[in-house]
Amino acid sequence: MNRPIPSSAATSGSLRPRDIALVLLVVTIWGSNFVVIKLGLRGMPPLLFTSLRFLFAAFPLVFIRKRPSIPFGLLLAWGTAQFAIQFALLFVGIKLGMPAGLASLVIQLQAFFTIALAWGVLHERVRTLQIAGALVALLGMAVVARHLEQPSTLYGLLMVLGAALSWATANILTKRIGRVDPIALAAWGSLVAFPPLAALSLLIEGPGVIVSALRGMDAWSWAAVFFQSYPNTLFGFGVWSMLMRQHAAAELAPYTLLVPAVGMICAAIVLGEPLQSWKIGAGVLVLTGLAINQIAVRLPAWRYRAPARR
Repeated sequence: MNRPIPSSAATSGSLRPRDIALVLLVVTIWGSNFVVIKLGLRGMPPLLFTSLRFLFAAFPLVFIRKRPSIPFGLLLAWGTAQFAIQFALLFVGIKLGMPAGLASLVIQLQAFFTIALAWGVLHERVRTLQIAGALVALLGMAVVARHLEQPSTLYGLLMVLGAALSWATANILTKRIGRVDPIALAAWGSLVAFPPLAALSLLIEGPGVIVSALRGMDAWSWAAVFFQSYPNTLFGFGVWSMLMRQHAAAELAPYTLLVPAVGMICAAIVLGEPLQSWKIGAGVLVLTGLAINQIAVRLPAWRYRAPARR
């Protein structure tokens, strides 16, 4: 007699090959983006850099794509969490001395923050193996913290952890948004993120610093801004939002733990950041946490299929 597939198993392993390819493309863009951020911050203060990113991500696309038909409060909350808070904290953290490769590793704790929030807010089931995976990943973060001796870099670590929590919050909000045009969502989310970021830049960095930075921007600086705005923001977050609506948060989010591999390799090649043994060890622990979590997500489907093969 056929028995129904449990709801937890129905979403397990539901990523199709096309979806997996999109996820891998997005995480590759996001991984290399940490190097772009580090390069851009050499000539721009962090809040101005973040403001410009979302200014160009919003315009002129908001004149072409209609605002998503969701409550404005939800759009404001999503744009603030996904874009304004996350990237203000991330850019400031990297400016304070957080290496680009390590930043790409630390921010991936958003996967486990997402799982925790999905359990608390959406009442998605969290399995024992997922908790074990999170603990292994946290051990990797402890290795990172142990080797960051400069106070400014430790402050940068806290900023990046805050960025990860903001990203996880946005993932949960994405589940509440429903079916909308993901590109329009990214553009209009950028629009609501720009004013508070610009205001913070004006207040904290000051008009003199802003004018001097704008006058001194060369082709590489503008290229960093445009890479942030288009491949990284509109394409990356548009695709990510689409996939987050189609799949369980606990299943999809851990794939972003592949970002550190790209980020750390790119940082070593482009920026010359050393790959010490402790960095590699921390990365292995985080990726091991990903593997454990993926086993936890897929295990119900494997158990269901097993009797059919006997």
